[in-house]
Amino acid sequence: MKKQLAALAVGLMAMGASGLVLADTLAKVRQSGVITVGHRDASIPFSYYDDKQRPVGYSMDLCARVVEAVERAVGRKLEVKYQLVTSANRIPLLANGTVDMECGSTTNNADRQKQISYLPTTFVTANRIVYKKNSGIKKLADLKGKTLVSTAGTTNIRQVTELNAAQNLGINIVSAPGHAEAFLMVETGRAAAFAMDDILLAGLVANSKTPGDFEISTEALSVEPYGIMVRKDDPKFKAVADQAVKDVLSTSMINRIYEQWFLKPIPPKGVNLNIPMSGSLKKTVARPTDSPDPKDYQ
Repeated sequence: MKKQLAALAVGLMAMGASGLVLADTLAKVRQSGVITVGHRDASIPFSYYDDKQRPVGYSMDLCARVVEAVERAVGRKLEVKYQLVTSANRIPLLANGTVDMECGSTTNNADRQKQISYLPTTFVTANRIVYKKNSGIKKLADLKGKTLVSTAGTTNIRQVTELNAAQNLGINIVSAPGHAEAFLMVETGRAAAFAMDDILLAGLVANSKTPGDFEISTEALSVEPYGIMVRKDDPKFKAVADQAVKDVLSTSMINRIYEQWFLKPIPPKGVNLNIPMSGSLKKTVARPTDSPDPKDYQ
Protein backbone atom coordinates (compact mmCIF):
# COMPACT_ATOMS: atom_id res chain seq x y z
CA MET A 1 0.00 0.00 0.00
CA LYS A 2 2.85 2.35 0.88
CA LYS A 3 4.49 1.63 -2.48
CA GLN A 4 1.23 2.42 -4.28
CA LEU A 5 0.85 5.70 -2.40
CA ALA A 6 4.46 6.63 -3.13
CA ALA A 7 3.99 5.91 -6.81
CA LEU A 8 0.82 7.99 -6.86
CA ALA A 9 2.63 10.89 -5.19
CA VAL A 10 5.45 10.74 -7.73
CA GLY A 11 2.91 10.68 -10.55
CA LEU A 12 1.06 13.70 -9.19
CA MET A 13 4.33 15.59 -8.76
CA ALA A 14 5.28 14.83 -12.35
CA MET A 15 1.88 15.98 -13.58
CA GLY A 16 2.20 19.16 -11.57
CA ALA A 17 5.65 19.89 -12.93
CA SER A 18 4.45 19.22 -16.47
CA GLY A 19 1.51 21.54 -15.95
CA LEU A 20 3.76 24.29 -14.67
CA VAL A 21 6.06 23.97 -17.68
CA LEU A 22 3.08 23.96 -20.04
CA ALA A 23 1.73 27.11 -18.40
CA ASP A 24 5.11 28.81 -18.92
CA THR A 25 6.00 28.49 -22.58
CA LEU A 26 9.17 30.57 -22.17
CA ALA A 27 10.46 28.11 -19.54
CA LYS A 28 9.41 25.19 -21.74
CA VAL A 29 11.29 26.36 -24.83
CA ARG A 30 14.27 27.60 -22.83
CA GLN A 31 14.67 24.14 -21.31
CA SER A 32 14.05 22.15 -24.48
CA GLY A 33 15.66 24.48 -27.01
CA VAL A 34 12.69 23.82 -29.31
CA ILE A 35 9.63 25.86 -30.28
CA THR A 36 6.85 24.19 -32.25
CA VAL A 37 4.83 26.18 -34.76
CA GLY A 38 1.43 24.95 -35.91
CA HIS A 39 0.67 25.64 -39.56
CA ARG A 40 -1.93 24.89 -42.25
CA ASP A 41 -1.49 23.15 -45.59
CA ALA A 42 -3.87 25.15 -47.83
CA SER A 43 -4.68 28.52 -46.22
CA ILE A 44 -3.31 30.56 -49.12
CA PRO A 45 -1.60 33.03 -48.71
CA PHE A 46 -1.43 32.81 -44.91
CA SER A 47 -0.08 29.36 -44.19
CA TYR A 48 0.33 26.66 -46.82
CA TYR A 49 2.80 24.37 -48.57
CA ASP A 50 4.96 25.63 -51.40
CA ASP A 51 6.14 23.36 -54.22
CA LYS A 52 8.86 21.95 -51.94
CA GLN A 53 6.37 21.09 -49.19
CA ARG A 54 7.62 23.87 -46.94
CA PRO A 55 5.13 25.87 -44.86
CA VAL A 56 5.13 29.47 -46.12
CA GLY A 57 2.86 32.48 -46.07
CA TYR A 58 1.91 35.80 -44.50
CA SER A 59 1.18 34.28 -41.08
CA MET A 60 4.35 32.19 -41.21
CA ASP A 61 6.44 35.34 -41.80
CA LEU A 62 4.79 37.06 -38.85
CA CYS A 63 5.36 34.02 -36.64
CA ALA A 64 9.04 34.05 -37.62
CA ARG A 65 9.28 37.51 -36.04
CA VAL A 66 7.66 36.12 -32.88
CA VAL A 67 10.20 33.29 -32.77
CA GLU A 68 13.05 35.82 -33.00
CA ALA A 69 11.57 37.75 -30.06
CA VAL A 70 11.22 34.55 -28.02
CA GLU A 71 14.85 33.67 -28.73
CA ARG A 72 15.93 37.03 -27.36
CA ALA A 73 13.71 36.57 -24.31
CA VAL A 74 15.10 33.11 -23.44
CA GLY A 75 18.67 33.96 -24.40
CA ARG A 76 19.29 31.12 -26.81
CA LYS A 77 18.84 30.01 -30.41
CA LEU A 78 15.81 27.75 -30.80
CA GLU A 79 15.13 24.87 -33.14
CA VAL A 80 11.86 25.56 -34.95
CA LYS A 81 9.70 22.51 -35.53
CA TYR A 82 6.63 22.66 -37.75
CA GLN A 83 3.43 20.76 -37.00
CA LEU A 84 0.59 20.53 -39.51
CA VAL A 85 -2.77 21.33 -37.90
CA THR A 86 -6.35 21.39 -39.17
CA SER A 87 -9.35 23.56 -38.39
CA ALA A 88 -10.65 20.79 -36.14
CA ASN A 89 -7.50 20.04 -34.10
CA ARG A 90 -5.60 23.35 -33.97
CA ILE A 91 -7.01 24.45 -30.60
CA PRO A 92 -6.62 21.05 -28.85
CA LEU A 93 -3.02 20.71 -30.10
CA LEU A 94 -2.21 24.18 -28.79
CA ALA A 95 -3.89 23.57 -25.45
CA ASN A 96 -2.14 20.23 -24.83
CA GLY A 97 1.32 21.57 -25.66
CA THR A 98 1.87 19.84 -29.01
CA VAL A 99 2.33 23.26 -30.62
CA ASP A 100 3.40 26.51 -28.94
CA MET A 101 1.60 28.86 -31.31
CA GLU A 102 -0.69 28.46 -34.31
CA CYS A 103 0.14 30.41 -37.43
CA GLY A 104 -2.71 30.09 -39.89
CA SER A 105 -5.95 31.87 -40.70
CA THR A 106 -7.83 31.56 -37.44
CA THR A 107 -10.70 33.88 -36.57
CA ASN A 108 -10.53 35.56 -33.18
CA ASN A 109 -13.88 35.32 -31.41
CA ALA A 110 -15.15 35.44 -27.84
CA ASP A 111 -15.97 31.73 -27.71
CA ARG A 112 -12.45 30.69 -28.68
CA GLN A 113 -10.93 33.15 -26.22
CA LYS A 114 -12.41 31.01 -23.44
CA GLN A 115 -9.98 28.28 -24.50
CA ILE A 116 -6.93 30.07 -25.91
CA SER A 117 -5.46 33.56 -26.37
CA TYR A 118 -4.69 35.64 -29.44
CA LEU A 119 -1.90 38.01 -30.35
CA PRO A 120 -2.89 41.36 -31.92
CA THR A 121 -5.02 40.96 -35.05
CA THR A 122 -2.98 40.66 -38.25
CA PHE A 123 -5.73 40.50 -40.89
CA VAL A 124 -9.43 41.29 -41.29
CA THR A 125 -11.64 39.36 -43.69
CA ALA A 126 -15.32 38.41 -44.14
CA ASN A 127 -17.31 35.19 -44.53
CA ARG A 128 -18.59 34.87 -48.11
CA ILE A 129 -19.44 32.12 -50.58
CA VAL A 130 -17.77 31.07 -53.83
CA TYR A 131 -19.67 29.42 -56.68
CA LYS A 132 -19.49 28.90 -60.42
CA LYS A 133 -20.48 31.93 -62.46
CA ASN A 134 -23.07 30.04 -64.49
CA SER A 135 -24.81 28.62 -61.41
CA GLY A 136 -27.35 31.42 -60.94
CA ILE A 137 -26.12 31.91 -57.37
CA LYS A 138 -25.35 35.37 -55.99
CA LYS A 139 -26.17 35.13 -52.29
CA LEU A 140 -26.75 32.60 -49.52
CA ALA A 141 -30.53 32.55 -50.02
CA ASP A 142 -30.01 31.37 -53.62
CA LEU A 143 -28.80 28.01 -52.29
CA LYS A 144 -32.26 26.78 -51.26
CA GLY A 145 -32.42 23.06 -52.03
CA LYS A 146 -28.71 23.01 -52.95
CA THR A 147 -25.58 21.78 -51.18
CA LEU A 148 -23.25 24.22 -49.44
CA VAL A 149 -19.89 23.02 -48.15
CA SER A 150 -17.64 24.57 -45.53
CA THR A 151 -14.60 23.43 -43.58
CA ALA A 152 -15.10 21.43 -40.39
CA GLY A 153 -14.18 23.21 -37.16
CA THR A 154 -14.48 26.75 -38.54
CA THR A 155 -16.63 29.69 -37.52
CA ASN A 156 -17.88 29.76 -41.12
CA ILE A 157 -19.70 26.44 -41.02
CA ARG A 158 -21.23 27.30 -37.68
CA GLN A 159 -22.48 30.64 -38.96
CA VAL A 160 -24.06 29.34 -42.16
CA THR A 161 -25.68 26.52 -40.19
CA GLU A 162 -27.21 29.07 -37.81
CA LEU A 163 -28.36 31.32 -40.68
CA ASN A 164 -29.84 28.33 -42.50
CA ALA A 165 -31.91 27.40 -39.46
CA ALA A 166 -32.88 30.94 -38.45
CA GLN A 167 -33.99 31.95 -41.94
CA ASN A 168 -35.38 28.55 -42.94
CA LEU A 169 -33.29 28.60 -46.11
CA GLY A 170 -33.50 24.87 -46.81
CA ILE A 171 -29.80 24.49 -47.63
CA ASN A 172 -28.05 21.12 -47.36
CA ILE A 173 -24.85 21.96 -45.44
CA VAL A 174 -21.96 19.49 -45.43
CA SER A 175 -18.42 19.68 -44.04
CA ALA A 176 -15.03 18.96 -45.59
CA PRO A 177 -11.80 18.27 -43.68
CA GLY A 178 -9.89 21.14 -45.31
CA HIS A 179 -10.23 24.19 -47.54
CA ALA A 180 -8.78 22.45 -50.60
CA GLU A 181 -11.20 19.54 -50.26
CA ALA A 182 -14.16 21.92 -49.87
CA PHE A 183 -13.21 23.93 -52.96
CA LEU A 184 -12.76 20.71 -54.94
CA MET A 185 -16.38 19.84 -54.18
CA VAL A 186 -17.47 23.04 -55.94
CA GLU A 187 -15.07 22.42 -58.83
CA THR A 188 -16.47 18.93 -59.38
CA GLY A 189 -20.14 19.85 -58.87
CA ARG A 190 -20.64 17.96 -55.63
CA ALA A 191 -21.50 21.26 -53.92
CA ALA A 192 -23.02 24.42 -55.36
CA ALA A 193 -21.00 26.77 -53.15
CA PHE A 194 -18.29 26.92 -50.49
CA ALA A 195 -18.58 29.27 -47.49
CA MET A 196 -15.27 30.56 -46.16
CA ASP A 197 -13.29 33.73 -45.49
CA ASP A 198 -13.14 35.77 -48.68
CA ILE A 199 -9.36 36.07 -48.74
CA LEU A 200 -8.96 32.28 -48.56
CA LEU A 201 -11.53 31.88 -51.33
CA ALA A 202 -9.59 34.37 -53.45
CA GLY A 203 -6.41 32.34 -52.98
CA LEU A 204 -8.12 29.09 -53.92
CA VAL A 205 -9.74 30.60 -57.02
CA ALA A 206 -6.49 32.23 -58.17
CA ASN A 207 -4.64 28.93 -57.90
CA SER A 208 -7.36 26.82 -59.52
CA LYS A 209 -7.16 25.41 -63.05
CA THR A 210 -9.87 27.78 -64.34
CA PRO A 211 -10.05 30.92 -62.16
CA GLY A 212 -12.46 32.60 -64.58
CA ASP A 213 -15.14 30.00 -63.83
CA PHE A 214 -15.69 31.19 -60.26
CA GLU A 215 -17.20 34.16 -58.49
CA ILE A 216 -17.11 35.26 -54.84
CA SER A 217 -20.28 36.81 -53.44
CA THR A 218 -20.49 40.51 -52.70
CA GLU A 219 -22.76 39.59 -49.79
CA ALA A 220 -20.65 39.44 -46.60
CA LEU A 221 -22.03 37.23 -43.84
CA SER A 222 -19.64 38.39 -41.10
CA VAL A 223 -16.43 40.21 -40.16
CA GLU A 224 -13.53 37.87 -39.34
CA PRO A 225 -10.40 39.18 -37.56
CA TYR A 226 -7.41 36.81 -37.81
CA GLY A 227 -4.80 36.35 -35.10
CA ILE A 228 -1.95 34.08 -34.10
CA MET A 229 -3.10 31.74 -31.33
CA VAL A 230 -1.12 31.05 -28.13
CA ARG A 231 -1.96 29.16 -24.95
CA LYS A 232 -4.29 30.75 -22.44
CA ASP A 233 -3.13 31.90 -18.98
CA ASP A 234 0.52 32.28 -20.04
CA PRO A 235 1.03 36.04 -19.60
CA LYS A 236 4.84 36.03 -19.88
CA PHE A 237 4.87 34.34 -23.28
CA LYS A 238 1.92 36.39 -24.53
CA ALA A 239 3.64 39.64 -23.49
CA VAL A 240 6.76 38.77 -25.51
CA ALA A 241 4.75 37.58 -28.51
CA ASP A 242 2.33 40.54 -28.36
CA GLN A 243 5.22 42.97 -28.44
CA ALA A 244 6.81 41.16 -31.38
CA VAL A 245 3.63 41.59 -33.45
CA LYS A 246 3.21 45.22 -32.34
CA ASP A 247 6.81 45.91 -33.39
CA VAL A 248 6.00 44.62 -36.88
CA LEU A 249 2.75 46.60 -37.09
CA SER A 250 4.42 49.83 -35.96
CA THR A 251 7.11 49.80 -38.67
CA SER A 252 7.36 49.50 -42.43
CA MET A 253 7.95 45.77 -41.96
CA ILE A 254 4.20 45.12 -42.05
CA ASN A 255 3.98 46.78 -45.46
CA ARG A 256 6.86 44.68 -46.81
CA ILE A 257 5.35 41.44 -45.51
CA TYR A 258 1.88 42.37 -46.77
CA GLU A 259 3.18 43.28 -50.23
CA GLN A 260 5.10 40.01 -50.44
CA TRP A 261 1.94 37.91 -50.05
CA PHE A 262 -0.90 40.04 -51.41
CA LEU A 263 0.61 42.35 -54.04
CA LYS A 264 3.36 40.22 -55.62
CA PRO A 265 3.49 36.80 -57.30
CA ILE A 266 3.48 34.04 -54.68
CA PRO A 267 4.50 30.38 -54.81
CA PRO A 268 3.89 27.82 -56.07
CA LYS A 269 2.34 29.17 -59.31
CA GLY A 270 3.51 32.78 -59.22
CA VAL A 271 -0.05 34.11 -58.95
CA ASN A 272 -0.51 37.71 -57.81
CA LEU A 273 -3.64 38.04 -55.65
CA ASN A 274 -3.45 41.85 -56.07
CA ILE A 275 -5.44 42.63 -52.92
CA PRO A 276 -4.57 46.05 -51.43
CA MET A 277 -4.66 46.47 -47.66
CA SER A 278 -8.24 47.13 -46.55
CA GLY A 279 -9.36 50.08 -44.47
CA SER A 280 -10.22 47.70 -41.62
CA LEU A 281 -6.69 46.28 -41.57
CA LYS A 282 -5.11 49.76 -41.82
CA LYS A 283 -7.13 50.74 -38.75
CA THR A 284 -5.91 47.67 -36.88
CA VAL A 285 -2.30 48.27 -37.88
CA ALA A 286 -2.54 51.82 -36.53
CA ARG A 287 -4.21 50.69 -33.29
CA PRO A 288 -3.31 47.05 -32.56
CA THR A 289 -5.90 45.03 -30.67
CA ASP A 290 -6.65 41.41 -29.80
CA SER A 291 -10.36 42.15 -29.40
CA PRO A 292 -12.77 39.43 -30.58
CA ASP A 293 -15.56 41.95 -31.19
CA PRO A 294 -16.30 42.40 -34.93
CA LYS A 295 -17.48 45.97 -34.24
CA ASP A 296 -13.87 46.94 -33.43
CA TYR A 297 -12.93 46.22 -37.05
CA GLN A 298 -15.71 48.04 -38.87
